[in-house]
Amino acid sequence: MPKVSRKFFEYVLPSVFAFALSGVYTIVDGYFIGNRMGDMGIAAITLGYPVTALVQAAGTGLGLGAAICYTILKSRGEDRQAEDMLGAASLMMLVLSLVITGAVLLWLYPILRLLGAEGAITEPTAEYVRYIVLGTVFQVLGTGLVPFIRNMGGAKFAMLAMFCGFFGNILFDWLFVWVWPCGLAGAAWASVLGQAIAMFMALGYIGAKKARISLPSVRALPGIAGKILKVGAAPFGLVLCPNITLLFMNRFFLVYGGEQALAVYGIIGYIVYIVLLLLQGVGDGCQPLMSSFYGAGDKEAMLHTRRLSYLTSFAITLFSILVCVLCREQAGLLFGASGETNLMVARILPWFMAALIFEAYTRMSSSYLYATEKSSLSYLLVYAEPVLVLAFLLVLAPSAGLLGVWLANPAARFTAAVAAAVIKRRDDRNLK
Repeated sequence: MPKVSRKFFEYVLPSVFAFALSGVYTIVDGYFIGNRMGDMGIAAITLGYPVTALVQAAGTGLGLGAAICYTILKSRGEDRQAEDMLGAASLMMLVLSLVITGAVLLWLYPILRLLGAEGAITEPTAEYVRYIVLGTVFQVLGTGLVPFIRNMGGAKFAMLAMFCGFFGNILFDWLFVWVWPCGLAGAAWASVLGQAIAMFMALGYIGAKKARISLPSVRALPGIAGKILKVGAAPFGLVLCPNITLLFMNRFFLVYGGEQALAVYGIIGYIVYIVLLLLQGVGDGCQPLMSSFYGAGDKEAMLHTRRLSYLTSFAITLFSILVCVLCREQAGLLFGASGETNLMVARILPWFMAALIFEAYTRMSSSYLYATEKSSLSYLLVYAEPVLVLAFLLVLAPSAGLLGVWLANPAARFTAAVAAAVIKRRDDRNLK
C-alpha cells in the first residue's frame, strides 16, 4: 500500500522530529543547571520533574484524547460534534490548569516529601517546582493544542511550533541561568516561556484554519467531557506513568545509593526520556491516520499503518541504543557530573537502554489501541508500568540492594511487552 506508506511518513517524520526536539527540550534545563550547580542541581530537577510531567501529561491527555475523537467524528462527517469537541477540550484545559496550579502551590511541601525531597535538597527542588506550576496554563495549552494541529493535517506546522518552543527554551535558559544567574527559578521560567511560544503558535494556526470552536450545551458537556477523558486517559498515562516510575525509582535510589545514585539515574533518565519521546512521536504521528482509517472502516489501511509503526519504532530504538553505547563515556560529562558519577553512567547506560526494545513494542501497541477507541485495553498496558516497577523494586531491592533497584525497570518493561503481545494477538483474532 504505497499511498498509505507515503502518508505514514508524511505524518510520522515531522512528529518524530518534533518530539526529538522536545526530548532535547527536556534535557536543556539539566544541561544548563548541571554545568552551573553540579550534582545538586541535577538531583533537584530530577526530584521536581514529576510535577512538570503531570502538567504536560494533563495537556497531552486532554488534547490528544479530544483530537482522536475530533478526527473520528470528522471522518464520519459529523462536523458539528467535532467543533463541540474542540471547544469542550479548550475549556477543560483552562479549568484543569487553574486546579493544578492552586493545588501544587497549596500543598507544595507535602508533595515534595512525597517525591522524596528531604534535607538540603528540599528548598532547591521547591524553587524549581514553584515557578514551573505558575506557568501551568501555557504548558497545558501548549501541549494540548498541538495534537489538534496534527489531526487537522498540519503535521509540519506542529513540528514548527515545537521547534520554536525548543529554541526559545534554550535562549531563555542561557539568559536566566548563565547570563543572569537566576538558578533553578530561571530554568523553570525558561521551560514555561518555551511552551508559551508553542501555545501562541498553535492558537494562530487554529485561527488561520478558521476552525470553529463551539462550546457544547450545558446538558451535552458532561457526556463530551466523559468521552474525552475516556480516550485521553491512555495518552495521559503514557506521559505520566514514566514519571510515576521516576518517583518510585528516586525514592529507592535515595535509600540504597544516596544522592550520587540519584544523580546517575537522573542523567540516564534524561537520555531514556528522549528515546521515549521519539517513540511517542511515532505513536502520535500515525494516530491521525489510524483514527481516520478506523472511523472510515478501512481495516487494511489501519493495520498497514500499525505495522509500519512497529518497524519504525524498532529502527529508532536500535539506532538510539547504538549511539548511547558509542557515546556512553561522555554522557555524564555533558551534564557537568563529577568524574565518579560519569563512570557509573557509562557502566550502567547500555544495559538500561537495551530494555527500550520492549518499551517500543508496548508503546506502539497501546497507541494503536487508544487511536481505535479500545480504551480499556490501552489502559492495561499504559498503567501497568509503574505497578510492575514498584513490584520489582519491592522484591529485588531488599535482596540485591542497589543492583536490584537498577534491574527493576528493565524487568518491568519486559513483563509489559509480554502482556502487549498477548493483547495484540487477541485483538488480531477479533479483527479476523
